[in-house]
Amino acid sequence: MNEAISITFDDIAQASESFFAERANVVAKNAVTAQGVRGVAKVPEQAALSTGTFDIEVKQGERTNQERSGRCWMFASLNTFRIHTMRKFNLKNFEFSQSYPLFWDKLEKANWFFENIIDTVDESREGRLVQFLLADPVGDGGQWDMFRALVKKYGVVPKEAMPETACSKNTGDLDNYLTRYLRKCAYELRSAHEAGSTADDLRAYKKDMMANVQSMLITCLGEPPAVFDVRLRDKDDKLVLSGTYTPQEFFDEAVGLDLDDYVSLISAPTADKPFGRTYTVARLGNVIEAGGVRYLNLTPAELKEAAIAQLKDDLPVWFGCDVDQSFLRADGIMDLRALDIDGLFGFDIVEGFDKAARLDYGESMMTHAMVLEGVNFDAEGASTLWKVENSWGKDRAKDGFDSLTDEWFDEYVYQVVVDKKYLSAAQRDAFEKLDPIELEPWDPMGSLA
Repeated sequence: MNEAISITFDDIAQASESFFAERANVVAKNAVTAQGVRGVAKVPEQAALSTGTFDIEVKQGERTNQERSGRCWMFASLNTFRIHTMRKFNLKNFEFSQSYPLFWDKLEKANWFFENIIDTVDESREGRLVQFLLADPVGDGGQWDMFRALVKKYGVVPKEAMPETACSKNTGDLDNYLTRYLRKCAYELRSAHEAGSTADDLRAYKKDMMANVQSMLITCLGEPPAVFDVRLRDKDDKLVLSGTYTPQEFFDEAVGLDLDDYVSLISAPTADKPFGRTYTVARLGNVIEAGGVRYLNLTPAELKEAAIAQLKDDLPVWFGCDVDQSFLRADGIMDLRALDIDGLFGFDIVEGFDKAARLDYGESMMTHAMVLEGVNFDAEGASTLWKVENSWGKDRAKDGFDSLTDEWFDEYVYQVVVDKKYLSAAQRDAFEKLDPIELEPWDPMGSLA
């Protein structure tokens, strides 16, 4: 045995003896085996930071619930839309259908996947690119730019026009079987290419494949309405909107935003992504004709400044983050000191691993999208705590609302979406005029909320 590279029994015995020689280790073992890591590492004083009172606060309808699906980016986007509908028609509450964009996103992602497979038929199947494309072709996650593409093409509908189904509330089986079918189709397309089929031939085969995808989606989610009737009553029970609409007409009437005014700002301090530059991610998107994504990389302070400017105009802000880091879910607080993991285990696990290193080494990326709806300030006017509308229902935290500290924002918020009017002239010029640097498909800034 080479003791320099192998685990020896002496190593094991010495480590075990050292562990049990410390009273704190024994106490920690007994507590964690009974209550779990987070239950024991929780710092109860930090839970008190979660509050229901904010200096600036956007008020809107009841909490929404994505159930057992990965549609947070859709819920967050629609939760930024509905405030315009509620104010325009003086509504107490309103909710858009989230199964409606889910249907079109799956359909468009399938087409995006097929086009990428056709484009890479000469690439090695064992290579990183093709294996990446096959890994998760129609997962639930997405980016703001992808949602904008869906709405511009397909519009929106009220929840009543396309309600939830068992498969929209729990997308596991739909995703699994649709993914299996797409991988089977990828095999068939690549095999046809090897047998001499042209790109035009492959796209002809794709038409039949897409018809099957649509059939599966209708089976699981129902058919999206081409037209629907609307009856909206305001807080005083007065009929304020009545008629028959297409989804595109309803977006224009009920929301009326110019979606191209909204831009994605990211904050990634890695050496390969200088601040002040624009970026895109290769092969990331859903609607083919809409293209991919576009970001402007700024410091966390600049993201906060833009978000606060929009909140001051009484408008919510879509944002993406790594939600599970230092998060007390039941209490609804995201705070760097919420969990004392290093104190529990007795050595550095969390400390000494900064934001750039976490991105570079696969420890962190955007995993969840929510909505900023408030912020508190200290005596000097600096932000301290942010109000967050989540999409996990109302029966947790503060009526379904979470809070995140300013320091947590610095470390784990990766993206905000704001109207470009809240950017400086230099920032707008950078977003609109600079040619974006293309990142690899597997770059952490290509992660989907």
